[in-house]
Amino acid sequence: MTTRTRTLGTTGPQVSALGLGCMGMSGMYGEADRAESLATIHAALEAGVTLLDTGDFYGMGHNELLIGEALRTAPPALRENALLSVKFGALRDPAGDWAGFDGRPAAVKTFAAYSLQRLGVDHIDVYRPARLDPDVPIEETVGAIAELVEKGYVRHIGLSEVGADTIRRAAATAPIADLQIEYALISRGPEREILPTLRELGIAVTAYGVLSRGLISGHFSGDRQLAAHDFRAHSPRFQGDNLRHNLALVESLRKIAEAKGATVAQIAIAWVLSRGEDIVPLVGARTRDRLGEAVGALDVTLDASDLAAIEAAVPADAVAGDRYAPAQMAMLDSER
Repeated sequence: MTTRTRTLGTTGPQVSALGLGCMGMSGMYGEADRAESLATIHAALEAGVTLLDTGDFYGMGHNELLIGEALRTAPPALRENALLSVKFGALRDPAGDWAGFDGRPAAVKTFAAYSLQRLGVDHIDVYRPARLDPDVPIEETVGAIAELVEKGYVRHIGLSEVGADTIRRAAATAPIADLQIEYALISRGPEREILPTLRELGIAVTAYGVLSRGLISGHFSGDRQLAAHDFRAHSPRFQGDNLRHNLALVESLRKIAEAKGATVAQIAIAWVLSRGEDIVPLVGARTRDRLGEAVGALDVTLDASDLAAIEAAVPADAVAGDRYAPAQMAMLDSER
């Protein structure tokens, strides 16, 4: 078991140094095996991974129901150690298409009520809007979560994919534990303004996409065929020349990993871990094998020469392609 922990900001909970992102268990990357998903969540808890991250819109509630089942069937001691991070507000239609965001106070409380029921819990540990609703001031959205905190339905408030100005406004409204944002070797945007702002305010980062949706895991091949409903089939970084360029970066990283006796994925995760004790990587493992590999990153130590070699192999601006398609990039307050 791993006992390494980190704290989500100055006001948030103590969590495992790695968190498990459960989105991929609900079809975002193609079909997932339900039994293996449940076994992976159980294995994560057994390994000391306490932070489970989800969103109420992952599989239109499927992911929360899956986590709820995993918690019900886990040994009581492990179940009690689990901390749930939930995103809300992203709207989807029956076909699964995106339909905007809703951060209105009444909607916030409705979303929370449904999440509590699906998860089978009496409180959510960290509750956060998935994206900024452009029609609702962040103060109103965060204020509604603060009311849920006062009533005991939520323990801590988080944010997701918002920029420095929104972070400051939110933090002036209520204590913020963490910001969830994509941060990886090939997703370095937060370093410019967002990370310094968070550190000034005592807010942590839960970093998703640390393997860039498998792109820099060392397991993705250029000839892999993606299903139409796989998110990556529409991601610029997985297309044509962009993909070939990005996989060449992975091969440069592989040489470093082999010299360290580690896997490419472990080096990529260890790099995020090395960026500060206020950063908790979320790994999107869908199987016990991938989970075991990810947890192994906790045993990888990167010294100054290792970090320099990684930076040389994968410079901050080396990636080809944006992290989302244009329509989704336009929704990101963090990219403005």
